[in-house]
Amino acid sequence: MAWQGEVAVPAPRVGDEPELLAAARAGDARAAHRLGKLYAQHGDRAAARLWWERAAAGGNVDSAYNLGIWHEKHGSLEEALTWYEAAAGTGDAEAATNLATLLLEQRGDAVAARAWFETAAAAGSRTAARRLALICEDAGELGTARDWYRRAADDGDVASAHDLGFLAYGSGDDAEAVRRWECAARGGHAESAYCLGLYLHASRDPEGAEAYYRLAARSEHPGAASRLGGVALSRGDLRTARGWFEQAAGAGRAEDQRMAGFVCVELGDPAAASHWFGRAAAGGDAEAAFDYGLLLIAEFGDLVGGEHWFRQAARAGHHGAAVELGGLLSVAGEHGEAKEWLSDPPPAAWDRPAEPELTARAELAAIATGRRGGVPLAAADLAEVLATWDLVTRPLHRHPDVLAWLVARSGVHASAVEHLASVRGTLVRPGSAPWPSPGELQHVLTTARDLRRRLGVR
Repeated sequence: MAWQGEVAVPAPRVGDEPELLAAARAGDARAAHRLGKLYAQHGDRAAARLWWERAAAGGNVDSAYNLGIWHEKHGSLEEALTWYEAAAGTGDAEAATNLATLLLEQRGDAVAARAWFETAAAAGSRTAARRLALICEDAGELGTARDWYRRAADDGDVASAHDLGFLAYGSGDDAEAVRRWECAARGGHAESAYCLGLYLHASRDPEGAEAYYRLAARSEHPGAASRLGGVALSRGDLRTARGWFEQAAGAGRAEDQRMAGFVCVELGDPAAASHWFGRAAAGGDAEAAFDYGLLLIAEFGDLVGGEHWFRQAARAGHHGAAVELGGLLSVAGEHGEAKEWLSDPPPAAWDRPAEPELTARAELAAIATGRRGGVPLAAADLAEVLATWDLVTRPLHRHPDVLAWLVARSGVHASAVEHLASVRGTLVRPGSAPWPSPGELQHVLTTARDLRRRLGVR
């Protein structure tokens, strides 16, 4: 069968119908293909299918591809697969990509899909190269995944450049990560611009970080807006900070809703503060519920509302809320419940803010561990690990054996301190060891808190 899809087929023109019809009836496959397009443009799907089938029978690759699309939308999966395979077998990259996609997503045939993606990628399909990269990464074939990501990225796929940057970051190749994120950011990939901002912030380049946060914020990236809110707040620019935090809060981020509430309080706008604290509290944020309770009582004299939100926060383990709730109940004469909260309040959480460089490093690790369906580690927990180590070792930079000093001074078992140091090292120098698992992080958090308690660090 002599396929004719490689020759460009001119689009049908108004008035071509009699000429095309005569040629198509005489067996001209190209004319039949054009006639099918004409009927498709007029909304006559049945006639379009008829003429494409005649053209495909005459060897027209484009008609076989169109029939694949036709059956995918209006017909059967089996017919769509058949026509896509007919076109793909001639080297048509788009047909091979569509065939592979159907085999993977509708049939679950990963082996056959991968083979057709490889055929399509070899024929120059950027989409197929990216799909192969994702398949290989999910299968743990990181070297092959890098090769396919690289091919797609070099062909202009910014999402692949972004993913390639994370593979490089996770393996300790910072230069390659920066190069790929820069490339993706220039191509309009907001998440890459944000990640590059985080990387520069973690590398103690706040001015460079701010530039990339602003680039990401142009695409309404909520994380970038949050970071810019923090930058403005550090400069004492409350109005600008409010704008950025409210932008991030509008995306449903509880921490930014809470921060927007704080800034509104400082600006003397209790109504707006009530709005943002209320949204975060209703979403389950215990700190916001506590702050909302304080605001309701202090600004609006609403003791009932304050008690409600203190109780919500206390039940979620907030120490300050339990104490405030106990005090309110005592005043109201409900001494039994007051005693329960005051005699055994939840332990106080560590609320010492980490340095921006450490929180940026923690967030990068959280994003890295949450890629491709992974379980993201909590950025706040990672930041607490990093901040704890920074705090307890700050006076010991010239000490010959920091680990031995910490063990001797705190009494924490050496293996626990070594594990904490190891995880901290992984976060600061990605690629030096695998990312910690969620269970491992919780164990290390317990060690960090025990270490602070024993050393009297608050």
